[in-house]
Amino acid sequence: MKTARIFISSLVVVVSSFAAYAQQGMKETVGQYCLIGSSLNQRQSDGLDAAASAIVRTHFNTAVAENCMKSGPLQPEEGRFDFRAADNFVDYCEQNGLKAIGHCLVWHSQAPGWFFKGKDGQQVTREELIKRIKAHIHTVVGRYKGRIHGWDVVNEAIEDNGTFRKSPFYNIIGEEFIDIAFQAAHEADPDAELYYNDYSMSQKGKRETTCKLVKHLKEKGLRIDGVGMQSHNGLDYPNVDEYEKSLLAFADCGVKVMITELDFNVLPNPKGFGGAAVEQNFDYQKKYNPYTNGLPKDKAKELNERIFEFFKIYYRHRDKISRINLWGISDANSWLNGWPVPGRTNYPLLFDRDYKAKPVVEDIIKLYSK
Repeated sequence: MKTARIFISSLVVVVSSFAAYAQQGMKETVGQYCLIGSSLNQRQSDGLDAAASAIVRTHFNTAVAENCMKSGPLQPEEGRFDFRAADNFVDYCEQNGLKAIGHCLVWHSQAPGWFFKGKDGQQVTREELIKRIKAHIHTVVGRYKGRIHGWDVVNEAIEDNGTFRKSPFYNIIGEEFIDIAFQAAHEADPDAELYYNDYSMSQKGKRETTCKLVKHLKEKGLRIDGVGMQSHNGLDYPNVDEYEKSLLAFADCGVKVMITELDFNVLPNPKGFGGAAVEQNFDYQKKYNPYTNGLPKDKAKELNERIFEFFKIYYRHRDKISRINLWGISDANSWLNGWPVPGRTNYPLLFDRDYKAKPVVEDIIKLYSK
């Protein structure tokens, strides 16, 4: 009888523990140590995706604008700003207790075409491009002064080998465009945090140049609060040891480390694919889209183990990481369904197409509940 009572008591403890985990979200557990959140697409930040909002309220305490704060959508023509979607994003964050992250002020890939052309249709002059950068940043950051927690000021300015990307900003101005952007952002909102954000951060060349950039900005007296490690990961990339080296290197630079744009591709990649440059585009072939009816159990298990492997790194360095941002809420609305091969069915996020948490979510909650 005594043995039975002990067994029942133990069972109650186990059941109670599982119930406690079930009631907790990531914002109560991971959120003890850093911000945890996701990018929001326009439908979500407009409040039209109830299932996504339920996940946001349970699990997240921060959000980043997926597209609506990029310069192309914000200023499609010189001097004509369209703030409707960005306003809704900031309102949504405030209504749901989320620290809003602005993404991104200067990025070559989704800048409007007019930005780099003069009145005569030829390449804009250096002086004019500097004026346009400053005007854009002052207008955008100034509009949301006091409402945005931090800005991705410059996005993807460094190649994997450590050289500066030969973008129009670099070709016309030189690497000084980065200094100009950070200075303008700080002038527009002295209290906002300012970040540099890039992909393939596990690459040695990019790691070293990013550290040099941080040091350079600090030596010039310019504010930089953090480095965003875009983490568009796969089942077999990046190398976790090199990834962790970069995390530690950025922390040693005296800035916050943020895990940004986090997702996990499970599909085979075409030959020649690498990094996360959005310009990459490959023709559809069936062999690149093998899981149209769901992941096989072994592949789903492999995915969960891979995601958890990275979260164990984040937990190990929880004193250095200030934010973890997924690049999407549900598999259904991940950009990886259409990039770098259009028309695929991918499974890269923590919540499936029915907005249900994958098993790894409970593993993460338990890990951060220690």
